[in-house]
Amino acid sequence: MSLKDMDFPRTELNTGSQAEADRSGSGDSFSFCIDPAEAGERFDKVLAARIPGQSRSYLKKLIKEGCIRMDGRPVKPSANVSGGEEVSVILPVQMLPDILPEDIPLDVLYEDDDVLVVNKPKDMVVHPAAGHYSGTLVNAVLFHCGDSLSGINGVLRPGIVHRIDKDTTGSVIICKNDAAHRCIAEQLAGHTIVRRYRAIVLGNIREDTLTIRQPIGRDPSDRKKMAVRPDGKTAVTHVTVLQRFEDYTYIECRLETGRTHQIRVHLAWKKHPILGDPVYGSRRKPPFETFGQCLHAMTLGFHHPVTGVYIETEAPLPEYFQKILHRLSERNNGK
Repeated sequence: MSLKDMDFPRTELNTGSQAEADRSGSGDSFSFCIDPAEAGERFDKVLAARIPGQSRSYLKKLIKEGCIRMDGRPVKPSANVSGGEEVSVILPVQMLPDILPEDIPLDVLYEDDDVLVVNKPKDMVVHPAAGHYSGTLVNAVLFHCGDSLSGINGVLRPGIVHRIDKDTTGSVIICKNDAAHRCIAEQLAGHTIVRRYRAIVLGNIREDTLTIRQPIGRDPSDRKKMAVRPDGKTAVTHVTVLQRFEDYTYIECRLETGRTHQIRVHLAWKKHPILGDPVYGSRRKPPFETFGQCLHAMTLGFHHPVTGVYIETEAPLPEYFQKILHRLSERNNGK
């Protein structure tokens, strides 16, 4: 798998003076896993292939400065990799490309001088990361908002306070200034923001309502995935059944916490994976096209960072989602 095929999450590993620059917003950090096919290769050679446009000598310098680590530890550039290790990278600002505004249409659900809520389409990455420096929601928001975006999360994530997966559609809030960003971030941390998702899952959920309380952490067998595990972080998902079909269930999920891939992991653990989920879903192919995972961030509710007034937005179900519900209803009726 090449670097451009990955959507890297932000890591929390920061060391040295360059890492301090990253925390202040002048750099970027991400992580990736060594592919088994790269086993036996020198560490610096793997990095040169994964981070195009940089010389091995410059990458060696970053390794020595502690900006690049493997499994959380500093290693020599000449070290051989085994496959499966997690590499954490901090890119100084001089290595980052310019993130340019792009005239990409936005489906605006709410906007004022402090916040913007948009309905993100399928297959759009929220913010630039290694291999995804254009065509993202941030590129579109930069064109729409100009310089009116918070800078707390750095040059690659202006205005971004939370994210949803590339294949998930629906509501994302953008902050236009640092004060709004801090306020919305506090609401997220305090679990007071309302986030309700719609999903179609495999199988028939027997309960009308249920709460899944299972900790989530990195999957030890695949560092690119998350899993329910006892040493993970607390994760709570509330599920309400909206409609049952023959072998599928249409549900609403309310997030109490917001762990990476939380809904997808919890439902897969419950043996009701999301229809079309390429990572946690079933290998059984449905009798109709799914167009990707059926997960939509429908409702977003928050208290305005300036007025304190509660605001709730609703992103309509995308067309592909509605078509699948229609197809399932026809199957239920024997058509």
